[in-house]
Amino acid sequence: MVAIALFGAGGKMGARLSRNLQSSDYDVRHVEPGEAGRTRLKDELGIVCVGQAAALDDVDVVILAVPDTHVGNVAHEIAPRLRSGTMIMALDAAAPFAGHLPDRPDLTYFVTHPCHPPIFNDETDPAARDDRFGGLHARQSIVSAMMQGPEEHYELGEAIAKVIWAPILRSHRVTVDQMALLEPGLSETVCASLLDVMREAMDEVVARGVPEEAARDFLLGHMNILGAVIFKHVPGAFSDACNKAIAFGKPALMRDDWKRVFDREELTESIRRIT
Repeated sequence: MVAIALFGAGGKMGARLSRNLQSSDYDVRHVEPGEAGRTRLKDELGIVCVGQAAALDDVDVVILAVPDTHVGNVAHEIAPRLRSGTMIMALDAAAPFAGHLPDRPDLTYFVTHPCHPPIFNDETDPAARDDRFGGLHARQSIVSAMMQGPEEHYELGEAIAKVIWAPILRSHRVTVDQMALLEPGLSETVCASLLDVMREAMDEVVARGVPEEAARDFLLGHMNILGAVIFKHVPGAFSDACNKAIAFGKPALMRDDWKRVFDREELTESIRRIT
């Protein structure tokens, strides 16, 4: 039986993983330094946490469900206690990309991250439709990367990833560099920023007199159909007026060099700020 030490087991992310791992065949040792987190696991899932030393005893995989700013410190603290061939699994590319993991060529470094349930989906169960984050009811895709280690370890890492992020729609293999392009590059720097601008734009038309409910319904409805056409989820074409508005709007809203956010130096600086 594969032994897994889950660090940060009682945190926001760790508790999700703890819940999904309960139904697996893995031998899971839960590590949680916070009293509130330990109580949460005991009361909600009936899980009793163990100490760090017990968790790492002959362990096969260590999952670091801790904040990005703590990943490096925790990894360096536990690395001397890990035997050769142990897998350290990170749940975000930030710390690995930034070089915060220990210099241990004999350890396997595996990185995995959820895509979250897609906007366009075929979920029919109300609980699944309302599962925006994923990992509970709605299917979601995942991305995983083998940063270092023997190729045969990828299968184990992906198998665990499919359990902790279940239910799964698709599983994609990428590199750590590509995962950094996806986040923070694509999902946060670009998508989250533009969505925040869209919310500010909605607030602005409300401030100019449009009823708030009308503005929200109008924007979210148009996001649905515009997004479906732009991302080719459905066949369709915009009107000449809409195409002209886009041709005018993009240069008015976006810098000419906005794609530099995907340059390695920009990604490195962005990740430095969060780790």
